[in-house]
Amino acid sequence: MDEEYDVIVLGTGLKECILSGLLSVGGHKVLHMDRNDYYGGESTSLNLIQLWKRFRGSDKAPPHLGPSRDYNVDMIPKFMMANGALVRILIHTDVTKYLSFKAVDGSYVYNKGKVHKVPATDMEALKSPLMGLFEKRRARKFFIYVQDYVENDPKTHEGLDLTRVTTRELIGKYGLDDNTMDFIGHALALHRDDRYLDEPALDTVKRMKLYSESLARFQGGSPYIYPLYGLGELPQAFARLSAVYGGTYMLNKPECKVEFDEEGKVFGVTSEGETARCKKVVCDPSYLPNKVKKVGKVARAIAFMSHPIPNTNDSHSVQVILPQKQLGRKSDMYLFCCSYTHNVAPKGKFIAFVSTEAETDRPDLELKPGIDLLGPVDELFFDTYDRLVPVNEPSLDNCFISTSYDATSHFESTVEDVLSMYRMITGKDVDLSVDLSAASAAEE
Repeated sequence: MDEEYDVIVLGTGLKECILSGLLSVGGHKVLHMDRNDYYGGESTSLNLIQLWKRFRGSDKAPPHLGPSRDYNVDMIPKFMMANGALVRILIHTDVTKYLSFKAVDGSYVYNKGKVHKVPATDMEALKSPLMGLFEKRRARKFFIYVQDYVENDPKTHEGLDLTRVTTRELIGKYGLDDNTMDFIGHALALHRDDRYLDEPALDTVKRMKLYSESLARFQGGSPYIYPLYGLGELPQAFARLSAVYGGTYMLNKPECKVEFDEEGKVFGVTSEGETARCKKVVCDPSYLPNKVKKVGKVARAIAFMSHPIPNTNDSHSVQVILPQKQLGRKSDMYLFCCSYTHNVAPKGKFIAFVSTEAETDRPDLELKPGIDLLGPVDELFFDTYDRLVPVNEPSLDNCFISTSYDATSHFESTVEDVLSMYRMITGKDVDLSVDLSAASAAEE
């Protein structure tokens, strides 16, 4: 252990594992440690007995749920956009060879008390019950504009400079009403609040294009994919990758005390009396609690069911987004559901998560609109955790701390954090221009 490393990574959460993989592939000498004896940190994957221990304090799960070992319940479940940055990272690092993906059946949005399929193309807009006849035609025109828009081809811009025109102005040009904008902004462009309306429209148009291109890629009912056996496979895949490039992994290392010199710069990490030296430390907030602050709280419910979510066309895996406006809230609510078809539960069993940024101290009441969509539930758990962000200055102490996972049921914000951390650590951007067909090979 008494060696010098370029980077020591503490914690084997998703973000830390992706970074450790990217850094190893980029030629950095990496030591990766975790105080736990399992992979994943906050984003670990639990079987039924582990889950009961954690939330009910007993290891006696009810027998009607089936065998414990058939469950892989991700504690931070998030779907991946098929053409999104995470899939590009997986291909760039060649981790795809350790994983098998399966498309997610459905992508839905909550509107006026009902659940609807998210229309993503001009043809779907014409069929969607979300809009009246005239609104459908206006939406169709807008979808065609977005589909044909090419950033570096001014002929497709219809005279609009989307780096200047706000989303609100662009929507105004097509005459779309608030209701339509609500599902486009939150369920297609995946914005988490309404600030985007007064920001340049280019970002929203790019997000909409990513959604429809991802949807087209696997011809499924949604733009999302998810690994068989759940996300617990990801940290382990990155651990293997890191080892291939000479990285070292150590689990079950107690303490992991980060050591600083008199200038406050990190110089190593001590565990069990031995210090490994390093130039930089990457970690989750739990390893440097005095360099982070609490900015919010995530509230969520975990439900076990014996049926798919009603009104989702019997989807065995599905995301439903409940935009804030529909609920009179300040932030969106997310519903994630997965089942035995992704090998995360025994046959006939479904696992659903309802999550949101907590605005009160009563998660059970706050999450009710999402839980009400589930139908009959076999077992229900409530959980809250703090959202922490770093407050240190990495250029002074060489510590790079990830933010806690947010309430979203997809990976987009998680990957943004990883890419910006990589940029801070190395001064370079990750090359995401990859051949996306490489991931299709990992498809069924």
